[in-house]
Amino acid sequence: MGEAFAAFDDAVFNGPGEIPRKYREIIALAVALTTQCDACLKGHARAAVVHGATEEELAETTYITAALRAGGGIVHGMKALAATQRTAAG
Repeated sequence: MGEAFAAFDDAVFNGPGEIPRKYREIIALAVALTTQCDACLKGHARAAVVHGATEEELAETTYITAALRAGGGIVHGMKALAATQRTAAG
């Protein structure tokens, strides 16, 4: 399974596609920031820079990720509140 995953990962990042490698790595970094995977954070941040990402782009990626995480928290908080209101109403 490890070899199969490595081959899949290689195909995703090194194979043909419409998204340039720099942006593949920035997307991966955003996901790693969301999942908080330390190894992924380091690996994809470094790979993004190797493929041309700037510090400003990495910072903006961080802010975009933070905005989405905060938005998710707000939406789920509203769902929790709605669930309590339905319970209170019967």
